Amino acid sequence: MTTTSSSVLVDAVGIQSLRSRAISRDVILVVGFALFTALAAQITIGLGFTPVPITGQTFAVLVSGSVLGWRRGALSQGVYWGMGLVGLPFYSGGDGGWSAGTGSTMGYLVGFIAAAALIGYLSERRGDRNYASSFSAMAMGTVVIYAFGAGWLAHNLQIPIATGDVNAIGYGVTPFLIGDLLKMLVAGAVAPVAWAVLDREKK
Repeated sequence: MTTTSSSVLVDAVGIQSLRSRAISRDVILVVGFALFTALAAQITIGLGFTPVPITGQTFAVLVSGSVLGWRRGALSQGVYWGMGLVGLPFYSGGDGGWSAGTGSTMGYLVGFIAAAALIGYLSERRGDRNYASSFSAMAMGTVVIYAFGAGWLAHNLQIPIATGDVNAIGYGVTPFLIGDLLKMLVAGAVAPVAWAVLDREKK
């Protein structure tokens, strides 16, 4: 789970030389970003016509992948999902438990893991160093979340993906496009700005 070079943002700050300390640091980072996602999930706006609320979760997911890299980013979201499954009130609106974690929004929770992994993979290949590539990574991660979320929503509610008056795209994608665009714009700036500050301090 540890890395040997400053490939992502957290590795550029206080790299630990001892493996045991590095592992402990990684555990703290993974759990910390899982808790960050849980906190962001409490920013919730219900829409009434869909079981999927507007939340701050996706912002936390995007940042987690960018800052932690693919392994730790994905693991942080897996830990987040697991914490909610065992009953902790970490899902949107303080929800938790097996039913909540495997219900109509389970696809988004699985998508969080995949999206954090993808964004982290791109960050490890220096895709987080400038805004254009960072924003592109955020956009791809968001598409992954949509794909998993809408796909499972269609299965769970037994509705079409995109056809008919009631469909998974209308329930789980289109209501969130503007809000998620704003999240992508902000999340895409986090790593490039931090790298710029670090590079300036080294000069």
